[in-house]
Amino acid sequence: MPPTSPTPVNRDEAPPRAAVEAPPRERGDACPGALRLHAADDGRLARLRLPAGLLTPRQAEALAGAAERLGDGHLDLTSRGNVQLRGLGGSCGAELAELLRDAGLLPSETHERVRNIVASPLAGLDELPSADVQLWARELDGLLCASARAAALSGRFLFALDDGRGDVAALGADVTLLARRDGSAVVRTGANRSGARVAPEDAPRAALLAAETFLTFAEASGASGSGAWRVRELPAEDGRELEAAVRARLADAGIGTESVADATGPDPDPDPNRSLAPSASAGAGPGSEGEPPLPGPVMSPDGTVALSVHARLGRLSVAQWRLLATAANGPLRVTPWRGVIVPGVAPAAADGVLDRLRTAGLITDPRSPWHGVGACTGRPGCAKALADVRSDAAAAVSRHGSGGLPVYWSGCARRCGHPQGRWVDVVATGEGRYDISVQADARPVTTTGTKLADAVAAARTTPLTR
Repeated sequence: MPPTSPTPVNRDEAPPRAAVEAPPRERGDACPGALRLHAADDGRLARLRLPAGLLTPRQAEALAGAAERLGDGHLDLTSRGNVQLRGLGGSCGAELAELLRDAGLLPSETHERVRNIVASPLAGLDELPSADVQLWARELDGLLCASARAAALSGRFLFALDDGRGDVAALGADVTLLARRDGSAVVRTGANRSGARVAPEDAPRAALLAAETFLTFAEASGASGSGAWRVRELPAEDGRELEAAVRARLADAGIGTESVADATGPDPDPDPNRSLAPSASAGAGPGSEGEPPLPGPVMSPDGTVALSVHARLGRLSVAQWRLLATAANGPLRVTPWRGVIVPGVAPAAADGVLDRLRTAGLITDPRSPWHGVGACTGRPGCAKALADVRSDAAAAVSRHGSGGLPVYWSGCARRCGHPQGRWVDVVATGEGRYDISVQADARPVTTTGTKLADAVAAARTTPLTR
């Protein structure tokens, strides 16, 4: 059928999540890790958890060496700020584990898959007042690795530590810590709008206790056959009761709490005229409240420049990765939007570094035709994929360039790694065909061939109604 414009989306309505989220599973959690390698069609796959996305230059070089020597020479960035190595040989597991241990990237073999912690990537690197979520992340990671109970969490369970700007709070995490302007933090579970206010020094421990409380509910639901791995997979009545159970658990642990009715985003700014997160050059604009960092430079409080750089379709060659690592003066921060923050660049050198990164094929400007375009692995790497989505996405970019809503190309209906919020959903259905919709519209457009790029471009410019 010929492509038509998708139905407009009402911003006041929640997106139909049931269309894009997998139902509760009954089999064991097979989520890959650094030690549990996944057998893909292009070789073994390792997924390395990076709490808050942090990587020292030495650790970044260790991953580059692993990708070069053991894998396919690329590093994939995930929607949780983690790094994947693909094309690994079937017998390289022991060598990879030793390399990661030596680099300090494997602090607990029993907990390595549950260290899913995202944090506001620009915290402390722009001029927006923020909590020290990097400190929270380090403390929470230590608490997780020391908790025998926490080892039972699924490899899909996610913690989000938001410095108050509302960026990672919008990622649909299972446990969210949201910093408030008064210095406190709110702990929130799943999609609950409300939460429990705690003192900032108690925030990491409160997050761990919330996760352990979820496990009690998950085990009870598992006995009835649902086997929940995420908060959203709990039966509705359990999800409603979880928040009260978390508050009771915190009280038992001596953590004082106060109810907060709406903990879904940043506090209102008492000074609406204040300029937030000014960039180092006009038009770059990363770091506005509630939004992920755009590609470009950001002026840091210490007078240096942090560079926000995205990877095309989330993939970096070893050469691109090393360019990022050598440009940084401090730890890299891998973001949940398949980007990397490069801190500590001298202002006089920032434009030159950005130009080198752009020339190397990285996204350094929001006007890049690749900005906002994402894709899963697709063929030939994934056995379940019905199309080579990366090639098709590249062809669409070449035809129409950039603009409009983010777009995500999926090789099958599982939509692995799809974004949160509103996006154009492009899903392969076989025989070269794709269903195209805005936010998993119930009436997708089905198209193929040369009309595909036109239909995607039309969907990205669909007006959103209020």
